[in-house]
Amino acid sequence: MSPEVAKQIEALDDLTVAELREKYAEVFGEETRSRHKRFLQKRIAWRLQANEEGGLSERALRRARELANEADLRLLAPEPRRTVVRAFKPSQDRRLLMPGTVLTREYRGRTIAVTVLDEGFECEGKVYRSLSAVARAVTGTRWNGLLFFGLAGKGERK
Repeated sequence: MSPEVAKQIEALDDLTVAELREKYAEVFGEETRSRHKRFLQKRIAWRLQANEEGGLSERALRRARELANEADLRLLAPEPRRTVVRAFKPSQDRRLLMPGTVLTREYRGRTIAVTVLDEGFECEGKVYRSLSAVARAVTGTRWNGLLFFGLAGKGERK
């Protein structure tokens, strides 16, 4: 590489993104959509070197064309997916409870009662997002809510 091209490549570090975009258009003869400074620097440096030393060999260009011909190119955009409305199927998980169900558990001498709501669980006047959150509030430690309230046996733990 000639000292002149080396200086031009070194000077790319001092250019702003806008200046790099101008330099890109000058070197490649077309505008770029990129605003990534490091990408623009690398592409311009490559082009400056390719212009000086002749670019890719004919063999490399031929191989690139072969690969492009074999590539699985999408010529048409995929059709948009439509939302399908289906009937609601209740979960097969027997541990999930119907709203209105009251769970009780004895813990350290007090009875904990939790009411299952449509959106969460109510315990002592406060609504929680999960049974685990209720168990954490009651015990002060992390618990699997299903295990704490006896809804999951030892074989069902994951």
